[in-house]
Amino acid sequence: MRSLKNISHLGVKELVSLSRDPMLLLFIMLAFTVFVYTAASATPQTLYKTPIAVIDNDRSQLSNQLINGFLMPYFLPPEAVSASEADQLMDEGRYTFILDIPEGLQRDLLNGEQPKVQLIVDATRMSQAFTGNGYIQSIINREVSTFTQADTQLPIDIAVRAQFNPELNSGWFSAIMELINQITMLSIILTGAALIKEREHGTVEHLMVMPVTPFQIMVSKVWAMALVVLVASAFSLTVIIKQALAIPTSGSLTLFLFGTALHLFATTSIGIFLGTYARSMPQFGLLFLLIIMPMQILSGGMTPFDSMPTAVQAVMYFAPTSHFTEFGQSILFRGAGVDIVWPQLLALAGIGALFFWVSWRHFRERLADMA
Repeated sequence: MRSLKNISHLGVKELVSLSRDPMLLLFIMLAFTVFVYTAASATPQTLYKTPIAVIDNDRSQLSNQLINGFLMPYFLPPEAVSASEADQLMDEGRYTFILDIPEGLQRDLLNGEQPKVQLIVDATRMSQAFTGNGYIQSIINREVSTFTQADTQLPIDIAVRAQFNPELNSGWFSAIMELINQITMLSIILTGAALIKEREHGTVEHLMVMPVTPFQIMVSKVWAMALVVLVASAFSLTVIIKQALAIPTSGSLTLFLFGTALHLFATTSIGIFLGTYARSMPQFGLLFLLIIMPMQILSGGMTPFDSMPTAVQAVMYFAPTSHFTEFGQSILFRGAGVDIVWPQLLALAGIGALFFWVSWRHFRERLADMA
């Protein structure tokens, strides 16, 4: 009973200390609001207001129809340029695409020939260039088919049904993945920073003379910082993602928060482990980058987990982010229940217990050196 009381009091002390740090509070607020919102709205992987120009050498009904096919919000209204200006405009980066319509396009097409239309692409704008190339080809094929009234349908009608994201909106995926990344990042930062501040302010010596054990000190930091991140993630999911971004989520919020708590059990332990090694905040920042970058890049959020080399998959099975990413996608996108995500929950609990045990042993051994 006394042990629980000590853990409770020490945890409240951590929350009070955090409330007096305006920079960390600002960082938490930005991470779960602005960063999540920006990931979904400011960096779309689909085309959005892409600048395009047209060299219309034909000036026919067909060429006008092609130009009018580039609609908002995918493309800005096409601007007419001359062939002599094209290279200079591309060098200046004014346009991502320049469509060169040859003279006699409509005449040659009606005569049964196969005229060629040139598309100049600024490939330095990678996401727009690769995506837009397919868009423009589809627009040209559609407008030519409409103009010639040709039947270009396939012998078999393919009915495409996009599951879990009917609009194929990449912003849905980006917002959820940003939330998952911020949960991992903030939990490590907050626990590690709390431990380093104890050392810098000299309060570790006060803790050592108090009737508390290293286990109680560590558990108090874990539950306090995990609670902060859990509340912030619940706010971000309900207010920013569901309301501000209007992204529908299918699964249970309670189940997602339960899995998040298990994930935080592991990540806050990692923060304690890094905080005991680092002797200053800059050192902690360097160690944090070495840990967080592979955890996020190889977790399956940026690239499909199954597409990674077998050796990388084997290593990342021991990282909590791999299981949490799969868990979060299953709950929020597919509406999965406990019967589907129980392997991820079990893995998160096991990895969390392992990381906590390792961090506790290391924290207990180095506590005297931290004073």
